[in-house]
Amino acid sequence: MRRYIRQRLLLAIPTLLGVSLLVFVMVHLVPGDPAQVMLGERAAPQTLAALRHEMGLDRPLPVQFGRYLLGLLRGDLGRSVRSHEQVAVELRQRFPATCELALASMLLAVALGIGAGVLAALHRGRAADQAGMALATAGLSVPIFWLGLMLVLGLAVRWPLFPVSGRLSPGLSIAPVTGLYTVDALLRGDLRAFADACWHLVLPAVTLSTVPMAVIARMTRSSLLETLGQDYIRTARAKGLPYWRVVIHHALRNASLPTLTVIALEFGYLLGGAVLTESVFAWPGVGRWLFLAVQARDFPAVQGGVLLMASVFIAANLAADVLYAWLDPRIRYDS
Repeated sequence: MRRYIRQRLLLAIPTLLGVSLLVFVMVHLVPGDPAQVMLGERAAPQTLAALRHEMGLDRPLPVQFGRYLLGLLRGDLGRSVRSHEQVAVELRQRFPATCELALASMLLAVALGIGAGVLAALHRGRAADQAGMALATAGLSVPIFWLGLMLVLGLAVRWPLFPVSGRLSPGLSIAPVTGLYTVDALLRGDLRAFADACWHLVLPAVTLSTVPMAVIARMTRSSLLETLGQDYIRTARAKGLPYWRVVIHHALRNASLPTLTVIALEFGYLLGGAVLTESVFAWPGVGRWLFLAVQARDFPAVQGGVLLMASVFIAANLAADVLYAWLDPRIRYDS
């Protein structure tokens, strides 16, 4: 297992290198001049030329990419065009907000998705199955940004049950420990701040969880139906074991392997979907920061943000492989 993990980590290096090259080429193909965005349309040509030289934008693209790679080796992601702050510092400040939103969305998606999938599989062809799969199809079809706007309009504007934006109400503050407001509030014993942080998470987490929830529900139903038809399930039933025990301890555990792969992949997709969700709810995370960076032609910020998301995606898949071996002892990666 350790050798397999080392191999996967080594393979991650060319993957991240390819992602860096792809993003570098794409952001430089986007029309617009970062120097022009920073200085405005009426800036003097001499001033624009000086800023382009300072930012290295007047050099050939291979030279710019080489300088970027050398910076990565030193742990330097460059400096943001908009804020003039180090990209690594800004990512470190905003990633906890995105991570908290993604974790809350994934917990909601896993709990409801697996529950709906199990319910649909156990009542195959009945009303519960049809209703669950209809909702799953709707969850895959509804655009995230439209759902977020409708939730804001209905549950935050027309009926002000939830906050419109932000992570915490004005007047409340949480001393940062991990950067996750819910966790930090619990560590400080501040239940009021914890409840307020959870209240701010409801609408964006529901919006972001719809797609993974639908995918997990469909995969759970399909895998569980296949597992329930196996011989060892019939043998367990013939021995007189309670039906719920057969489903939970035998069928669901073996059916969870494909679902686990989907969960790992969807967690990586959540970070990409967070761009739209964070923009709708003004959530101060990496997604909204990336959206503003693209608008400002902030090349270093875009490259650093996408590289971070790719790294998290690779880590999520590696974690899924490790959990595979734990759930199914027959799986061995070292052979």
